[in-house]
Amino acid sequence: MADTGSSARSIITALLACGAVAGPLFIAVGFIQIPLRAGFDWTRHPLSMLSLGDLGSIQVANFVVCGLLFIAGAFGMRRVLRGETAGTWGPLLTAGVGLGLIVGGVFSADPGYGFPPGAPAGAPAAMSWHAPLHFAGFAIGFTSLVAACFVFARRYWKLGQRSWALYCIATGVVVAACFATVMSGLTHNLLPLWFALVVGWVWASAMPARLLASWTSR
Repeated sequence: MADTGSSARSIITALLACGAVAGPLFIAVGFIQIPLRAGFDWTRHPLSMLSLGDLGSIQVANFVVCGLLFIAGAFGMRRVLRGETAGTWGPLLTAGVGLGLIVGGVFSADPGYGFPPGAPAGAPAAMSWHAPLHFAGFAIGFTSLVAACFVFARRYWKLGQRSWALYCIATGVVVAACFATVMSGLTHNLLPLWFALVVGWVWASAMPARLLASWTSR
């Protein structure tokens, strides 16, 4: 029985570690590609457009692998938080972040706005069948992340950990505001979306990382 308990504990630790590395890994792999991709302009092109072109398979793999890591982290979170505040919705929404990444990677956006080289200078003349599915993945990921922020804010507020609760609230507000600004057409500069990506995905990994720290110290 002791060996079984030790094995289960190791599995949970590994699952939480997967979630803890998913966000930073996704961001790092994306940013490393930017100077290597001719014609890519992050004021005009979202990260997902790195999935296009000759080296697009790198970003597709980044989407899928990091999505799976987030889902693995969600399983670990569920095991640790079972019966506690955020014990159901926290892991489910974290898995939603991972699912959104996988869908966004499997179904690519359409070429446009000059990327990859040879693409139309503006929006594509017609939308492909897979582009709406890509945008659906994008919406699933960001919506799940924002909702998770407030689920975990409630958890940490009830635990009396006000700084973590405020961090969760601030992240949810910032990500939602940046997303809404870009989607509303108030700006054609996509830097707010990049900012939301960094802030949101770092937060999404901070949650399993915090649980991992408390779990391993028990």
